[in-house]
Amino acid sequence: MTSSRTPCPCGLPEAYEECCGRFHAGTASAPTAERLMRSRYVAFVRRDGAYLLRTWHPRSRPARLDLDPAMRWTGLEILATEDGSAFHATGTVTFRASYRGGSLHERSRFERVDGAWAYVDGDFLE
Repeated sequence: MTSSRTPCPCGLPEAYEECCGRFHAGTASAPTAERLMRSRYVAFVRRDGAYLLRTWHPRSRPARLDLDPAMRWTGLEILATEDGSAFHATGTVTFRASYRGGSLHERSRFERVDGAWAYVDGDFLE
């Protein structure tokens, strides 16, 4: 369990409750594609499948999501962002998410749906 003094797993210095926790709880929406990507990473860390599905674009959302309980995510590095601010309708975030035994390098695409950012899909990179 994350204490209020521990930085959020997304890599920003705020505590989970003030950072991604408010997005997970539904009391706030991610203001940028990058913040949505960070909150989705934390949802993988916490195995919050409901949040992942809720923030997935309707046209690419899977019917269900099976999260591996043995997966241990260990860090997130944002490598690049393109668009994805309050002034954009689309954006991309390139990141590396580390897990015990390896890492995932992806360029993710995001679009706004009814004003809120949603994950569309991504390309795995080398």
